[in-house]
Amino acid sequence: MKISLDIDPEHEETKVTIHCKGVDASINEILDFLNAKNTEFIVGRDGERQHILKPTDVHYFYSEEDTVLAATADGSFKVKERLYELEQFLPSIQFVRLSKSVIANLYEVSHFESSFNGTLCVYFKSGVKEYASRHYVAKIKKLLKMNRRDNK
Repeated sequence: MKISLDIDPEHEETKVTIHCKGVDASINEILDFLNAKNTEFIVGRDGERQHILKPTDVHYFYSEEDTVLAATADGSFKVKERLYELEQFLPSIQFVRLSKSVIANLYEVSHFESSFNGTLCVYFKSGVKEYASRHYVAKIKKLLKMNRRDNK
């Protein structure tokens, strides 16, 4: 990767241009950073109390009926954002969609088990397990580079 920096007081605004053959994980990481996707906090409700949640402390987000909840070590908290909104502003290299109703923090995942029907069983460090639907398995495997061949 070649990086060029042009510092000139005559520039009216900062402009970033990326020249690449295609978008890969490193380009997505740069775009996440440039688009300020590193959200500082999310507000979660527990009854009448409002809690400040760091995204890094959230194990996974899940929907239950019409409510989206953030599961943490301290319990589950209702958040106002929809899952698709969370997916847009959370770092895409850390948070991945498992199913229509779950977004997981990969840093909180303990291990995976493949199922015979093409799904993945995802085990979190907290002991909770969720299932990744077949629709999202390929994206998860690509993100985690699970399809690499071992050099023997």
